[in-house]
Amino acid sequence: MILPDKNILLSNSLLGMGAGLLAELKAPQTVSSLWEKVRIYGDIHSYEKYILTLDLLFLLNLIQFEAGVIKRIKP
Repeated sequence: MILPDKNILLSNSLLGMGAGLLAELKAPQTVSSLWEKVRIYGDIHSYEKYILTLDLLFLLNLIQFEAGVIKRIKP
């Protein structure tokens, strides 16, 4: 579920969904405004997977959550 394999497509893995979230996170946004943008595409099928993907990106130190806003961390 986290990484793609022969049974899980990249677009259905948390890593693939995280790439899509990072592409949409060009400017700091709230959790709900980002959800409204990415749920239209259909790669993230549920709010639960959306939150799991945000958790993964946070653990990988790619995003930070400050004052109710998600910000992308630039390497």
